[in-house]
Amino acid sequence: IAACEKAMDDDSENIITNERYQYVAKVVKNCVHKNRTGMTSSDKIDRIVTNRILALPIFAVVMFAIYGIAMGGYSFSIGTMGTDWANDVLFGEIVPGAVDAFLGTLGVSGWLYGLIQDGIVAGVGAVLGFVPQMLVLFLLLAILEDVGYMARVAFIMDRIFRKFGLSGKSFIPMLVATGCGVPGIMASRTIENERDRRMTIMTTTFIPCGAKVPFIAMIAGALFGGSAWVATSAYFIGMAAIIISGIMLKKTRPFAGEPAPFVMELPAYHWPTVGNVLRSMWERGWSFIKKAGTIILLSTIFVWFTTYFGWVEGSFRMLSEEEIDCSILASIGGVLAWIFKPLGWGNWQAAVASITGLVAKENIVGTMGILYGGGDGTVYQNLSLAFTGITGYSFLVFNLLCAPCFAAIGAIKREMNNAKWTWFAIGYQCCFAYAIALMINQFGSALTGNLNLIGLIFALAVLVLMLYMLFKPYKEATKLAGKV
Repeated sequence: IAACEKAMDDDSENIITNERYQYVAKVVKNCVHKNRTGMTSSDKIDRIVTNRILALPIFAVVMFAIYGIAMGGYSFSIGTMGTDWANDVLFGEIVPGAVDAFLGTLGVSGWLYGLIQDGIVAGVGAVLGFVPQMLVLFLLLAILEDVGYMARVAFIMDRIFRKFGLSGKSFIPMLVATGCGVPGIMASRTIENERDRRMTIMTTTFIPCGAKVPFIAMIAGALFGGSAWVATSAYFIGMAAIIISGIMLKKTRPFAGEPAPFVMELPAYHWPTVGNVLRSMWERGWSFIKKAGTIILLSTIFVWFTTYFGWVEGSFRMLSEEEIDCSILASIGGVLAWIFKPLGWGNWQAAVASITGLVAKENIVGTMGILYGGGDGTVYQNLSLAFTGITGYSFLVFNLLCAPCFAAIGAIKREMNNAKWTWFAIGYQCCFAYAIALMINQFGSALTGNLNLIGLIFALAVLVLMLYMLFKPYKEATKLAGKV
């Protein structure tokens, strides 16, 4: 086997897969007669986009272009133009002005006025303001899927995943999870190998889903000038987290074993169907809007109430902007904030936003819209004062990689069908997210002159442990080589 791999400059699994395709092509050639000769247009395109060297750079450029158009801060960023108008004009002036006039007509004031304007309108509006960016992103992804390019991405990722002990079948659930983590987790049922299936369930939600898009856009807009690199990096950080987790987990007893073989048919390229593309975009977008009108609405009401009510001088009452640190939510967040201090954002507002994100990831935006929407500045201006580029990116990465929303956790529980495996999956996701965010903050702070020696020592220890797991010999591979 080793001699064969050396002669053909590829690993055995890829060689076997390639031989299968060649055999299928030979059978088809003998059975099917085509009038035309030579390579088809699809074959010519595939020689470039699935090329061993060019495939990944092309994929990176395509994803950057998509996120640049949907969420970037450039002149061609259509989604950002729509979101800027929605945030600044629609939910910044028109809706609040209309609601204010309506409430004034009814004579509404006091806590009820604050609940509606500062809670519901500010919280839900902060989430719905990102709908234009999401629709543009979903539209572009739907075009790639309908054209046939995303099938090629699965083929490309199979080649990469297999080198790290994963199956290309794991990429299909991850592709589905770009819309929502729940169907992505459920798509793992197509994987026959139980070890690979469990690993896929545990890592699928590392990919940014539609619910995380508004949060990514908020951090990119507030702290990084709307750079498309931030959104694109979020996607590739999710991919890297899957690969790193696959390498490490495959070297543990519960996940050891050869990955399941993966053979798929690459459809011919074709022009996208307008109906299919618009339907796919609308289904994903409408699901998000419905969630904003139900779960997010209830969550923002809870966040507003616990933010603007609390005990002051022994009495429970509504608080002013200056007294928010005495609120119920501040008390809850203060108990948890110390956990996140090594990550660079150990204030109660950020801690609370991360916790509410477990209900639904869009809640992070709604919660921050309420907590950072008060005072003289805008939400973005207040966020830029509360976070630096490093601490903001640490906050972004932690919430991208930590445990998903309750709906996705429920899907993990159903697919695992075992309480211990469910808790192990959630625990692994949170610990992995914490480790990555810790290294980002500590190494970034050290490089910018804000050295925290104790934090840096812990970050180095985490890095050494991860490097050990990454480069530790794979026992089953060693055994196989010994037999050969």
